[in-house]
Amino acid sequence: MQGDATDLAAALRHVSLSATEAMHASLAEAQRQEPLGAIAYLDAAMGLASANGRDRERRSEPERFSNRPFAGVPILAKDLGGPFAGLPVTAGSRLFERRGGEADSDLASLFREAGFCLFGLTTSPEFGLSLASEPAVGPICRNPLDPARTAGGSSGGAAAAVAAGIVAIAHATDAGGSIRVPAACCGLVGMKPTRGAIPGGPSFGNHLGGIASELAVCRSVRDTALIFDELSGNSRGPFADPAPVDIDNERLRIGLLTDTGAAYPTEGDRLATVEAAARALESDGHVIVPLSWAEFAWSVTSSGRAFADFVSVNLAALIEAAALDESRAERLTQAFAARGRALPATSLWNTLNDAVLVSHKLWALFDRVDCILMPMLSSAPLAIGSFPSDHADTDLHLERMTAFAPLACLANISGFPALTLPFGQDEHAMPLPVQIMAPMGHEPRLLSLAARLETEGRWRHRFPVAGLPS
Repeated sequence: MQGDATDLAAALRHVSLSATEAMHASLAEAQRQEPLGAIAYLDAAMGLASANGRDRERRSEPERFSNRPFAGVPILAKDLGGPFAGLPVTAGSRLFERRGGEADSDLASLFREAGFCLFGLTTSPEFGLSLASEPAVGPICRNPLDPARTAGGSSGGAAAAVAAGIVAIAHATDAGGSIRVPAACCGLVGMKPTRGAIPGGPSFGNHLGGIASELAVCRSVRDTALIFDELSGNSRGPFADPAPVDIDNERLRIGLLTDTGAAYPTEGDRLATVEAAARALESDGHVIVPLSWAEFAWSVTSSGRAFADFVSVNLAALIEAAALDESRAERLTQAFAARGRALPATSLWNTLNDAVLVSHKLWALFDRVDCILMPMLSSAPLAIGSFPSDHADTDLHLERMTAFAPLACLANISGFPALTLPFGQDEHAMPLPVQIMAPMGHEPRLLSLAARLETEGRWRHRFPVAGLPS
């Protein structure tokens, strides 16, 4: 597995590595991998100060240090979401300057409480509007598995940094596949949690109409499970934790979707990977229930339209509220803002109603199945430049994104949790990902199934984690 954040935390806990040494290793790797474009902003002094603080804690309060699951582990935040105090987020845009840094959000405080040492921000497309991370303001983020290809978006910098081993884990956000698509591009595990499971305070404002979630991109299912456990829970979200799931002794009905429609076909090797994952789970006694594209077509179309409307209206409102100089933004961003301003209230109302119906239709499906196994991407990661932002055709841009990840928005609009993990590699050694979706609040089931698939050992990380003893 070439190591993960849990391995790094164990090395730090057992004093075979200091937090300062781990931070120096990440900083050195960040410098070496600078052409990758994964990091948009780096603050070495912040990282070393945080690491030194963890080392002092380990000496003076060893029990407290040991109780932090990721004590001393270096991490990068995304240049979108948060905020994290001292890290000046610009959302990949010239509309904001890198100065100052807001106070921690509730989520940022939980990252710190878990023991992480922050030292920078990862590259994001402007306002997260793309499934590639190539903002005009720079840098262009490349896939460490093939630098000619995208690392995905909008958490592409996070995924590239983790896959390259600069860090073992990184903060990420997902409003239209932005955790799962980059994870799928880079051979990582990425989970979009249930709507409301991750805290959005203290200044909660129903950002993007509730379609956005925050968590992380990870190198293992166990890291994903651990960080979700640390950042969610009864005291922090509106949902009670579901009863523990023991899939070894539970016979699940697993819906299998291997068709993404004639308009958005998925390549054969990716469909075969989903079928292989289904066979692996079927061999454990789970029941595979075939599902048809006809059961998803309306929801997929409606989810894409809802994403477009919510993002456009939100962007128009942000620009107006902050009195931003829109002319400094990328042409595509300006076009989305104009689209938002032109959207009639009646159209937005219909979109809101359709979004609720998407959730309703999925609930009906989950009366028949316990989870759904489906493709994550329609093809291998696309070439750098496949999602240009120097034009004003929002429909073309949305169509390109849907063609690449036809089922990504479904989880965001419905609010249901979804997880992607690699389950093999193609002839070019690029990851073959699968996606699993579950009912609201059933992350434990997702994580249990993903952990089972991970045991097949079909994917191995190409780069070790910086600082992790071999």
